[in-house]
Amino acid sequence: MKQLVANPIDRLGELKQRYFPGLCVAVTIGIAATFLSQRYGAPAMLMGLLLGLAFNFLSDEPRVVPGIELAAKTLLRLGVAMLGLRITFSDVLTLGWPPLLMVCSAVLLTIGFGIVMARLLGFSNRFGTLTGGSVAICGASAAMAISSVLPQNEQTKKDTLFTVISVTTLSTVAMVLYPMISHELGLTPAEAGLFLGGTIHDVAQVVGAGYSVSSEVGDLSTFVKLLRVAMLVPIVLVIGVVIRRAMASRGEVGGGSVGVPGFLIGFVVLFTLNSLGWMPQVIVEPMADSASWLLLTAIAALGVRTSLKEILTVGLKPVLLVVSETIFIVLLVLGFITLT
Repeated sequence: MKQLVANPIDRLGELKQRYFPGLCVAVTIGIAATFLSQRYGAPAMLMGLLLGLAFNFLSDEPRVVPGIELAAKTLLRLGVAMLGLRITFSDVLTLGWPPLLMVCSAVLLTIGFGIVMARLLGFSNRFGTLTGGSVAICGASAAMAISSVLPQNEQTKKDTLFTVISVTTLSTVAMVLYPMISHELGLTPAEAGLFLGGTIHDVAQVVGAGYSVSSEVGDLSTFVKLLRVAMLVPIVLVIGVVIRRAMASRGEVGGGSVGVPGFLIGFVVLFTLNSLGWMPQVIVEPMADSASWLLLTAIAALGVRTSLKEILTVGLKPVLLVVSETIFIVLLVLGFITLT
């Protein structure tokens, strides 16, 4: 009986000893990235990734590896699931059907464009899907979510890191340039909100760009961006199904039956509960904010796992791919605004 009682405590001690050092490293890097972001106005995700890359030498430390792996995978999935608390059914319906149609069309067409361009440049469909999805939906968060349903190997890890760096960098540039573009084009506040929310990759940069114009533009652009975030679940689920079936048809390991990833189920459940008002608002905001923390910790861990030398060998073609996808979605959204 004493042994049975002691086992859970012993197990807890084993888990702490196994995962605590690596988790501490990832969380500490996340805190440092947040400080740098607040102090210098740089994107927290980019800071977390770059700091993580600087600590790549820890990836050879056996005590750190399990916790880093846990942060890069499990915390990532929890963070994506909690993104479901940032939007509700009523939010989606408030904007009306034309913007909804614009968001859905822009997401799907940009992913399709990414796949076509990837083929033309000599890359795989998977890389085109990864970059196109990150540009179309929500930048680094989408890249990491899509990456989680792709075959897990060194190439996927390398592609994911490149995508996160490129879309975060382009999103930061867009945060500065796009408000000036909207002013030069003479866009109304409503049109500027649609433009900024429909084209900038990361949520944080959309907020920065929108509110730099006005409160009205900031509110609308943030909302439009969250509509793109809502596309994350169906898109990632479809990508997972297509990838698995393609692998199965070629007899590759990992193909076969396709299950719904748990983090996508979590996203839908939290989105539904929040929409129905069944979650106390006193915990909704802290949980929604924690999504950013979890994703930041995960991306810091992903940086620790990856060598910067590997990222710097990608060449110009991948950069051209992401830039062309970014230009494509800008022209698409501007065309929609012009037609309506």
